[in-house]
Amino acid sequence: MTHVGKNYHTDNGDTWVIGGKLVIEEGVEVTGLGDKLAAENQTASTATTVAGLKEDFNALLEKLKTAGLMTADTEPDPEPDPDPEPGE
Repeated sequence: MTHVGKNYHTDNGDTWVIGGKLVIEEGVEVTGLGDKLAAENQTASTATTVAGLKEDFNALLEKLKTAGLMTADTEPDPEPDPDPEPGE
């Protein structure tokens, strides 16, 4: 198959290939993506401690991952060294 532009269709029109820039104008309506365009609401944090803020932030990350807007970690990040050497 030959094509002239960066954007073209294949498979008798069943597949569109976007090789250029896709611009979505304000007011556009997109259908067929289900809930993939939104994550569950995360209320504004009212945390008064760093630990509370961490909990709220991790809840937001989980909601983004559940909605498919962020990939899930395969392994947890290692714990930071609580006592780093000077200069690290």
